[in-house]
Amino acid sequence: MKRNKQSPEEQKPTATDAILESISDGVFTVDGEWRVTSFNRAAEKITGVPRKEAIGRRCAEVFRSSMCGAECALQKTLKTGRPIIGKSGYIIDADGERIPISISTAVLKDAAGKVTGGAEVFRDLSEIDTLRRELEGRVRVGELVSHSPVMQKLFEVLPSIAASPSTVLIQGETGTGKELMARTLHALSPRKDGPFIAVNCGALPDTLLESELFGYKAGAFTGAVKDKPGRFALAKGGTLFLDEIGEVSPALQVRLLRVLQERVYEPLGSTRSEKADVRVIVASNRDLLERCRAGAFREDLYYRVNVVRVELPPLRRRQEDIPLLAEQFIARFNRLQSKTVGGIAPEALSLLMAHDWPGNVRELENVIERAFILCGSGRIDLAHLPDTLTGAGVPRTDSGGAGLREAREALDAQAIRAALERTGGNRLAAAKALGVHKTTLFRKIRTLKIDLPEQDGRRHAAQ
Repeated sequence: MKRNKQSPEEQKPTATDAILESISDGVFTVDGEWRVTSFNRAAEKITGVPRKEAIGRRCAEVFRSSMCGAECALQKTLKTGRPIIGKSGYIIDADGERIPISISTAVLKDAAGKVTGGAEVFRDLSEIDTLRRELEGRVRVGELVSHSPVMQKLFEVLPSIAASPSTVLIQGETGTGKELMARTLHALSPRKDGPFIAVNCGALPDTLLESELFGYKAGAFTGAVKDKPGRFALAKGGTLFLDEIGEVSPALQVRLLRVLQERVYEPLGSTRSEKADVRVIVASNRDLLERCRAGAFREDLYYRVNVVRVELPPLRRRQEDIPLLAEQFIARFNRLQSKTVGGIAPEALSLLMAHDWPGNVRELENVIERAFILCGSGRIDLAHLPDTLTGAGVPRTDSGGAGLREAREALDAQAIRAALERTGGNRLAAAKALGVHKTTLFRKIRTLKIDLPEQDGRRHAAQ
């Protein structure tokens, strides 16, 4: 293809040129040798490359992109003749910044229909990407995700708690994610590059737990043929997480109190103290204050570990998080098992929302993993949920399964009433919390003959 000897500034602008100069998307064209033949103003702005420097150079020299080489979308379009619309990627601009973009491509032909090159339109997605990250940040801190107002308040103070060297007490029922909270605090802390060591104090007898925590010297007891570092030593420079601290015996509580007060400890059989360079986080599913009143837990240790207290609510108090958590588990299992399970059917999600979840988040994860295995592909449906949720153990009546149907309807009604109560009667908010479309919710309300509150909650939500 012959190149015009005139510079772009000398060429007479056309109506098309005027349009291309006014749009916010970057546009460039290349000839058959992949040299840039046009480069609009938006392309200059997004890439930071002046037009006079771009024109005449090969496009790969202008765009340092994730889609150059074998992933070049324009190259695929020129080979197949088919345009590509909205492919995501990124470029590196003139300042070395990574810019997220979406691109669309097309073939250029002359009046005779001969291919003369290609055209590419690219859109800067930086603002959209920033907004997406901001919105994600509102529901996610580390591996913790939640829409719940209770958890959102906790998310706001987590960075400050993590930055502090003080001991943290995490309280919550079994399965609420206490260790995950501890790991999140560690990941946000100045000690994040150090080790995170977790010990379940309720899983070991007292004698073993003492040697696990503090280590021992050779000859400290029969069988101790060489020195063994304890968890305090292994966690040096990082975080030590003591789960179920309420199960520790009074004798060992005394040793723990000394470590927390003086930041030193002695391995078994040692005559020298060692520095405890760790941040300690403890957790319990029992009320430690009640344990103190019962004489099973030392008050001085309680006040030492209860410097900063984090309360994790049970899942039944944050039911709006069930769809979000289920989605997170499905995404993780898809990655681990290379599957493409596409989510949860509305009917199945309704049953999840109606369940009381005595085992909390851990129980939900177990249910999703089981359903994931049975599902294989497609969406998780009622058939993939355990009998404890579906009511499959309800005896059938002469009508051929009416008992099961009635059980499901009762669970649906329970879930809808609970959602309406949590949202102050706001139907749209309730549908969102249940993970169903608003028309599906309205249909179920009519079918199940659910009495609605006089006020629909929309006025309250707007205030």
